[in-house]
Amino acid sequence: LGQAADTIAAEWSAAGYQVGRQEYEVSGVTCCNLDVEILGRTRPEEIVVVGAHYDSVPGSPAANDNGSGVAAILCLARSLAGSACDRTLRLVAFVNEEKPYAHTPQMGSWVYARRCRERGERVTAMLSLETIGYYDDTPGSQKYPRPFGFFFPSAGNFILFLGNLRSAALVRRVVRAFRRGEPFPAGGAAVPEVVRDIRRSDHWSFWQEGYPALMVTDTAPFRYPYYHSPDDTADKIDFDRLARVVRGLQKVTDELRT
Repeated sequence: LGQAADTIAAEWSAAGYQVGRQEYEVSGVTCCNLDVEILGRTRPEEIVVVGAHYDSVPGSPAANDNGSGVAAILCLARSLAGSACDRTLRLVAFVNEEKPYAHTPQMGSWVYARRCRERGERVTAMLSLETIGYYDDTPGSQKYPRPFGFFFPSAGNFILFLGNLRSAALVRRVVRAFRRGEPFPAGGAAVPEVVRDIRRSDHWSFWQEGYPALMVTDTAPFRYPYYHSPDDTADKIDFDRLARVVRGLQKVTDELRT
């Protein structure tokens, strides 16, 4: 975990950023969230957060969950370096998203979101990049919790933007921006939080603090047969389609900052 944090920090430093570390202790071990910032020009107090967790479950190489999300925020940092817009952009690498810390006060993204709230920061949008690198054109490759199978495709070849009802406007805006920016299959949904599967990443932490947030995902266990296993390796990643998704996310980020 420490090596992963150091690698992320080194990549961001090489791209010209000053890397922030939010350290806190869990069971006697120091953990940290990392972030970099591009300050907004005209509305710097309004903040767009794009983040991904860099921890993994024991025994998994975690190429997709969540190496793909971390790769995306590293790439976005390089491509957006020096590109100030109206609002401030923060790219964040979160620790402790996986069990046993998920949905507890020790979850890295909740530690981060609480600090945002305590500081009175205006987070206008948060995107959690969660397991975004696996695609399958085979009919029936995509599964869903009920009742979503009636509304979405049966082939797992799209990216999904998923929020709660309070984030519905953000979901609509992001899906529109993504589709304009990249010709890649994309779906979106705003769903009541009683559907437990929509809460399974770092966007949930920002919901707890009242911020609009959504998850960007290939739907993880509902598509990816190697989820949380030793077989979650880099050869499973569709790098061409992952690159297209990241291009679309850059367009989304540009619009959210405007």
